[in-house]
Order: sequence, then C-alpha cells, then structure tokens
Amino acid sequence: MADLKVVVTDDRYGSYEEENAVFKEIGASVEVHDQMDEAETVRVLKNADGILVNLHPLPARVIEKLEKCRVISRYGVGYDNVDVETATSKGIWVARVPDYCLEDVSDQALALLLGCVRKVAFKDRRIREGGWNLHREQPSYRIAGKTLGLVGYGAIARTLHRKMSGFGLQRVLAFDPYLDPKKIAENGAEPVALRKLLKEADYVSVHAPLNEETRGLIGRRELALMKSTAILVNTSRGPLVDENAVAEALAGGQIASAGLDVFAAEPLPPESPLLKLANAVLSDHAGWYSEESVAELKTKTAQNVLAVLKGGKPIYPVNHPASS
Repeated sequence: MADLKVVVTDDRYGSYEEENAVFKEIGASVEVHDQMDEAETVRVLKNADGILVNLHPLPARVIEKLEKCRVISRYGVGYDNVDVETATSKGIWVARVPDYCLEDVSDQALALLLGCVRKVAFKDRRIREGGWNLHREQPSYRIAGKTLGLVGYGAIARTLHRKMSGFGLQRVLAFDPYLDPKKIAENGAEPVALRKLLKEADYVSVHAPLNEETRGLIGRRELALMKSTAILVNTSRGPLVDENAVAEALAGGQIASAGLDVFAAEPLPPESPLLKLANAVLSDHAGWYSEESVAELKTKTAQNVLAVLKGGKPIYPVNHPASS
C-alpha cells in the first residue's frame, strides 16, 4: 500500500498512541498540528489522505482545496464544524463517533440535574461563607412523583432515561420529531410536542443535535411555558439554548435553576450573566469526558479513517459520497 498520510487538525490529547496503533495495520503516518489559520490549514491538509478533526473548522473554502482526502473523521458526536455538503460533492466521506460517551454525558446530565435539585453547588458556596439552614434561600423538592422531559430521544437521552428509572418519576416525556413515536413509546416514554413537554415537565434535559432547525430551540417563548419550579439541563450543544433568555428566566424566578455544560461561546466569557446567578450550575463542556471515553473516542475516530483507506466505508458515516 502506498504511503498514506493522516493529519490531526487540532491537538487536544497530546498522545496519539491509540491512533497510531490503529494505523499501524496500513503503515500510515500521523501528523499532528494545532492552532492553524485557514491558509496553513489548506497547506497542511492539501495532500492528506485522511483527516482527524476535533474543534478545528473545516469550511467549504478549505475542503474545496483538498486534493487527496478520502475521509474526514470527527472526534465526537456532532460535526457542525465540517461542511458536509462540500465534502460530499468532493467525494469525501465524513464520519463521527456517536456512541463513545453515552454513559459519560448521561452521567453529567444526571449530576447537573441532581446538583440543581439538591442545590449542591449553592450550598457548598454558602457554607464556605458561613451560611447554614440554606433551605430558606433555595427550597428543594423531591424527585419522586415528578415528570422528566427529554428534548431529543437519541442514545444519550435513552441512557439518561434508564438511569433515572429508579428515582420514582411519575412520567417521562420525550420530544423528537426525527423518531417514530412508536419507538419512543416502546421505550417507556410518552411522545409529545415540545410545547406540551415544556409546560408539564419538572425537569427538562436537552439532547438534540445542533442544526439549522434546532438552533435557538429553547428561547424566551419556550422558557415562558415552563413551571416556576422547573429545572433546565443542557449537555448537548450551547446554541440550542438562548443563554441570555435562560439568565433572565433564572434571575426573574421564571424557572428555578439550570445546569449547563455547554455554551454558545466556550470558554464561557467572563461577562456572561450566568456567572452571577446562584441558581445556575455550570461545568466546562466536560460531559463527554472520562479516561475510558477518551481512549474509546480516539480509537473509533481512527477506525473510521482506516476503513476508508482500506477501500471500505466509515463505521459511523455522516454522508454517502456518490463517487464512493
């Protein structure tokens, strides 16, 4: 097999033992780059046979100039930083890894939800300041008998549903226009419209993909439908939720609290109003992370590329180029 080159566009891991182990089979070399501007990106990727991309943008302008690339594989579930349409027109596969962090993201959603329910972060801060008997400042309500609403009912949402099944919930509502309602019902959730879910759920956990249809899915109008005792959790993508509207709803008591792992701009800007709110529990887009999930992600991302370079198709394809 001719010499093959695979390029990592942005270095988030430091070590690439898993990738090199995968590519050893075909003798492909792995080049790791980071913090490239668009001109350098074009120069580096021009002759790559395969690309491993994390957060680095791959717009049409870059993809159009790729001369040898057969596959772009994203480290993660989403792929909104890759222009899939242009890649498809160029005969390039785009792939992702949709199943590497089901346990981890659902754990994070559950942790944020429980942190909001039991006011863990708030109480920790106030006790360090000398506070006590803090239930007078932020009341808590038991989970048993409440209603969980899942916005999106993909694999992560279903995993969270499983984990929440022992908490004595009265109902689980699910909104997912991409799924057959019968499939949702078979799993023990009630398929409902988004408006109904927001009005009736005590806990709303967002698990939708980011696309033009879902951007800004939860805004002022949607938040106004929610109960004043409701909790909002987002471990999916920041732009699904209007952060300023959430901050206003939290500050005005329109909803009780929010647990947010993802944001429109990351890191979260220091001027964000969310940082000043005691009823916001924030984390650093860490839902995907565990040591186990990193190793699995790196291996599967590389395996997508390996499959194409061996003449097949990715394990987890996003598109299907006509020429492939």
